[in-house]
Amino acid sequence: MLAKSPGRVNDYLDAIAGLAPLIAEHRQAFDRDHRLPDEVFNALADAGLFRLWLPRGLGGPELSPAEFMSVVEAASSLDGSIGWLVGNGAGMSRVGGYLQEPVARAFFSDPRTFIVSATGAVGLAKRVEGGYRITGRWPFGSGAHHASHFVALASTKDVDGNDEPPRFYYFGRSDVVVHDTWRVSGLRATGSCDFEVRDLFVPERHAHDFIGVRATQDGVVYRLPAVSVFAWTVGTVPLGIARGALNAFGDLANRKARQGQSLLMRDREIVQSNYGRADAMHRAGRALLIDAMSELVAALAEDGPRLIEARAVFRTACTHAAETALRIAEILAAEAGTSSIFETSPIERHLRDIVAATKHFAMTPNNYVVSGRVGLGLDPGTTRF
Repeated sequence: MLAKSPGRVNDYLDAIAGLAPLIAEHRQAFDRDHRLPDEVFNALADAGLFRLWLPRGLGGPELSPAEFMSVVEAASSLDGSIGWLVGNGAGMSRVGGYLQEPVARAFFSDPRTFIVSATGAVGLAKRVEGGYRITGRWPFGSGAHHASHFVALASTKDVDGNDEPPRFYYFGRSDVVVHDTWRVSGLRATGSCDFEVRDLFVPERHAHDFIGVRATQDGVVYRLPAVSVFAWTVGTVPLGIARGALNAFGDLANRKARQGQSLLMRDREIVQSNYGRADAMHRAGRALLIDAMSELVAALAEDGPRLIEARAVFRTACTHAAETALRIAEILAAEAGTSSIFETSPIERHLRDIVAATKHFAMTPNNYVVSGRVGLGLDPGTTRF
């Protein structure tokens, strides 16, 4: 089982609950501005919600994967964009366990540090004396408007122009051009814009390997495969949004009757049945996700078939959780009827946020292919799982 420290988690859960009125007050601006208002972002940062995986050795809480999941779910149930940014921002605080300690301490000296990441190797870095010259434009930089730092994956060449493995490169906000491209249907307030650098020098100490990165801090989070740990930061969001949809539907069912009927929705057996079914689906999807992460952690000591299978099944669990969350929201929207199509309905917002979240590569249906190949005795067919 994944270890938990309820006291620490409860502090963050209480902070999220305490932020609910502020989020409700500013929610109209979420869709209008396609980003979080500064007041909301700063409140999240000041509550420590972007530092959940900062190593203890650097003064951070270093939550376990299960603790992290609980906090991200709670944030996501409140609002999908909030949960997405907490998952991404807090998830990237783990880089304190990959960077050299002096660099990590400098990065996280500001309590409002927020590192935006991109994992598509669409940039190009060329090795030069003391570091690299990097050029690229990366999409989906969630939280880009509030970033203190950016980290991007780039193809890499040595001084002679030969290919090297792709690496992660870190640069400050002042070095980056943010392109305001985020005009979307769901997760609108995440501000997941493109960001770009041109011929930027990045010192060697601000770069590290992508695959097989060597941790500079102890802790299970920093030993998890890079692709797996990144998937956890976003794969935990859809079920949290779905729980928010369940909560919103429960509130609606307790005060509304369907048009032309006198019974409250909650008193109709079909509503009770579908709500119970949706709740069971949520619990099952969540249990699979936790079980898959537990097995992945247990398999870390083995560099062989068990670890490969654990990694493949974990990615399948992320996809299954996302698909389950989407089905839950669809069931609830159908029961809510026409009220669920209005932008004033929290169910409408939860549904479109889940639809957007499930498009992320971490939750691609191709994950079933990978785990199917492994289960049938074939190689995974890819290194990114």
